[in-house]
Amino acid sequence: MTRLNLITTRLMRAWWIAPFVGVVVFAGLWEAVVRIFDVRPFVLLAPSEIGTELMATPGFFVENALVTGRHMVIGLLISLIVSIGIGAVMASARFIEEATQPVLVLILVTPWVAYVTSVVTWLNFGEAPIVFMVAFTSLPIFTFGVVGGMKSADQSARELFASIDARRIDVLFRLRLPAALPSIFTTARFAVGLGLAAAYFSEGAALSNEGLGAAGKRAAAFNNGPTLWATIVTTAALGLIGLGIITAIERAALRWHVSQR
Repeated sequence: MTRLNLITTRLMRAWWIAPFVGVVVFAGLWEAVVRIFDVRPFVLLAPSEIGTELMATPGFFVENALVTGRHMVIGLLISLIVSIGIGAVMASARFIEEATQPVLVLILVTPWVAYVTSVVTWLNFGEAPIVFMVAFTSLPIFTFGVVGGMKSADQSARELFASIDARRIDVLFRLRLPAALPSIFTTARFAVGLGLAAAYFSEGAALSNEGLGAAGKRAAAFNNGPTLWATIVTTAALGLIGLGIITAIERAALRWHVSQR
């Protein structure tokens, strides 16, 4: 075995170290840029100072992260349930699919930050507009994943179900929905990022007293750079946790699928 092959083999065995190396290098470059160019704290705070802020009041950020996480989870679950219903109808009729796609694309590309205040006014302040914004903004992503997955169901299996005159509900839950699971998990990763952003900004717009978005808005109003950046980093950490949970659920639910072998 050549020296290059030996090094490659060792790196492959230590693949789990790679994410940590990437994070450390990124944080080091971030710290260097802030120090070298003397960036103002409100514009960009050094990772070391963000860590100091987080360690000073960890309970505050954990408590608000749990609130934001709850808003995100509830909104995404609502969005997923609704998208399965919409996607099932779209996948069963080409005309309905073609008619619905432009509306979903319009929702997806419209800057929701511009109308979040209108949603808050409509649903009043509190959790309702926050959950609504998370569900509404992630609905197109989930729906496209559901439709694409359901349409990819095995043709032979579809013919078999048709030959025995299976009920639509049986076709949905025994064939189309299982076929859509891989694409649903894939789109769920994008939905987590979009849902977190919607929850963060909506919490600030809804004048909520809880949540990372509310804490971030108060910090921005008082030019409190350390707290603002601490809420941003905490939100990012919350997203990583969400992605990890989705990956774990995917591996458990799709043991039968070729993608997990």
